[in-house]
Amino acid sequence: MKKVRALVLVHATLVPPNSLEGATEKEIEEWRTEYDVISQLKAAGHDVRPLGLSDSLSELRGAILEWKPDIVFNLLEEFDGIVTYDQHVVAFLELMRQPYTGCNPRGMMLSRDKVLSKQLLSYHRVPTPQFMVFARGKRPRVPRKLRFPMFVKSSTEDASLGIAHASVVGDEKQLIERIAFIHEQTGSDALVEEYIEGRELYVGVIGNERLRVLPVWEMTFGSLPENLPAIATRKVKWDRRYQQKYGITTAAAQDLPEGTVARLEQLSKRIYRALHLSGYARMDFRLRADGTLYVLEANANPNLSAAEDFAQSALNAGLKYGELLQRILAFGEHYPAAWRAARA
Repeated sequence: MKKVRALVLVHATLVPPNSLEGATEKEIEEWRTEYDVISQLKAAGHDVRPLGLSDSLSELRGAILEWKPDIVFNLLEEFDGIVTYDQHVVAFLELMRQPYTGCNPRGMMLSRDKVLSKQLLSYHRVPTPQFMVFARGKRPRVPRKLRFPMFVKSSTEDASLGIAHASVVGDEKQLIERIAFIHEQTGSDALVEEYIEGRELYVGVIGNERLRVLPVWEMTFGSLPENLPAIATRKVKWDRRYQQKYGITTAAAQDLPEGTVARLEQLSKRIYRALHLSGYARMDFRLRADGTLYVLEANANPNLSAAEDFAQSALNAGLKYGELLQRILAFGEHYPAAWRAARA
């Protein structure tokens, strides 16, 4: 295995310590992914330097020019507090002709924009829930053709920001109230789509041109009260006590209908290519009781902590955590960026 100089990009507040000793569980949860990746890369013998970014690229430019990293391991999820700005950091790396891990700028832009990605997927005949967009600053006019229940979320935010059980609405009054909430709390347009009752499935994909689909993963909602919709709210995804209270878990999907795995693999590859993704990504699906599949969204650069779904799915496929990170490094080193062709 070739040893590399890896500059690890993280948010300025998420630069992890060298050791977990003395850190509280709450503190560890904040920078768990960053710690896992950095410590694993160091254990593999790579020369690793973390760099925290907030709202300036001058430090990044300086580190590239002075240290000359072989690759930048990108763990940013926002820039200057704006989720959709992380794609511009990657574009900057392209302009610097600096290899990096994860998704390219175009793939990040297309997948982060949930409205545009749904339009593209519809064009490519990928089944998605019916949807509408309600723009900020405009009084919502609810068309009569909408069928309840509906699911209301931000058109740009990720990590389930703004998603709660109240996101599933059953009538026009609830819909208007939730649209206003999304506008106010996230500062983004509201994406309203048909609520799909069914199993929550996740499919990881790694690669650039040649793709490998990881085993299907499923979130089970345990003893969540029947009056609450089974959706991946922010609490369901990230609140450990809430997960333990209701027995909410994720694991390899079992007893899927015949042909479902093959269909998920086919759809995941089609989505990956339609949205011009690269490096690694995760697709979120819903499976209805009648066997119908719907893609909910595509996630470029999903969470990479060792205990989370993506790494656990890779482990289920025989890829240990260190091997997964090494594959991600290799995909970054060999991604066919435009500057490579221009230099050839």
